Amino acid sequence: MSEITYLKPKNAKFFRNNNGFLGLKFNDVEYSRVNLIKAFPFSYENKFISVRDKEQNEIGIIEDISLFPEEVQKLFTEEIERRYYLPKITKIYSIKDEFGYSNWEVETNYGRRKFTIRRDPNNFVNIKANMILIIDVDGNRYEIPDYTKLDKKSFKKIELLL
Repeated sequence: MSEITYLKPKNAKFFRNNNGFLGLKFNDVEYSRVNLIKAFPFSYENKFISVRDKEQNEIGIIEDISLFPEEVQKLFTEEIERRYYLPKITKIYSIKDEFGYSNWEVETNYGRRKFTIRRDPNNFVNIKANMILIIDVDGNRYEIPDYTKLDKKSFKKIELLL
C-alpha cells in the first residue's frame, strides 16, 4: 500500500509558468506543468485534488484548496474550471422530442446554448439529491445543480424526464 503525499502551502509552491500552464515546486523539484484531477468531483468540489505531472503520475493530493493563499486558490479554480468545463443550466427555453432525440435550448452560466441528447437514461443522470448531469450527442456535459430551484416553466419542461 502506498502512502498519500499531501501538498500544503508550506511544502508546495504553485505558479503560472511562461506558457500559461500551472506549475509546481515541490521537494526541490520543479514541475513546469501539472494537472489537477478531482478525486470526488461531485461530493467534494474543492477537496482531495490529485496533482499530476505531464505523464499523469501523481505527485500528491491537495486536501483542501482553502488551505492555500487566495492567489493560489484562484490558480486552482482557473485550472479546475478549464479542465471540468461544465455549463450550469439556469433556464430551459424548450425541449423538443423527435425520433428518439431531444433538442434542448437553454440558458447557462456561459450563455444561451442549443444541444441534442439521445433519449437514453445514460444521458440524463441524477447525480445526487436534486442535481442532474446531461450528456449531449457530442459528449458535452451540462449540469442542473438543483432542478427544484429552476423557474416554474423550466421545471415543467423537465418534470416528465425526472
